[in-house]
Amino acid sequence: MRLLSLTLLALWGPIVKAAELTVDTDTGLSSWQTEQAGIQVRLTQISPDQARAFYIARGFSAAATERYVAECVFMTVVRNVGETPIQHRLADWRYVVSDQPPQSIRSKTEWERIWKKLGVKASARIAFTWAQIPSTQTFAPGDWNQGMTTYSVPRDTAFVLRFVWRADGKTHSGLIENVRCSHE
Repeated sequence: MRLLSLTLLALWGPIVKAAELTVDTDTGLSSWQTEQAGIQVRLTQISPDQARAFYIARGFSAAATERYVAECVFMTVVRNVGETPIQHRLADWRYVVSDQPPQSIRSKTEWERIWKKLGVKASARIAFTWAQIPSTQTFAPGDWNQGMTTYSVPRDTAFVLRFVWRADGKTHSGLIENVRCSHE
């Protein structure tokens, strides 16, 4: 994984500040947070049981819920900690597992196709959409938002997330390394 990280650094640019890892002593769930060039990004593991409870309570079938829980689920928080507006576009974010090519985060549109195929009712799909991180957003200084993101990653495998944002007409990117899914 370290060799992969060094290769990514060469391709994706330097890490301004490594992400800080914290573990909640009550739940055992991990969070990774980094702050750089006016943005703060935090990923917090969501356990499969938390995701199951959340979506079953919103009308998802057991089968549809298990489809979602098969993914690696995180609460993702984006915050503008700088002095100028920032914009993010989730379609620009990528993650890498081992020596595989970078992958895009599954979009709300892709999930909507899956949910329709599985027969998830409209009210549950609306709840799902509102619980995901916005696909695009502009943040004034001090603004923040949160929502779920998913990654097609085996539970015992680390991955690297490259997040991208724009500020002052320039594109910036940062990495969060050694991210892992929560255990079942």
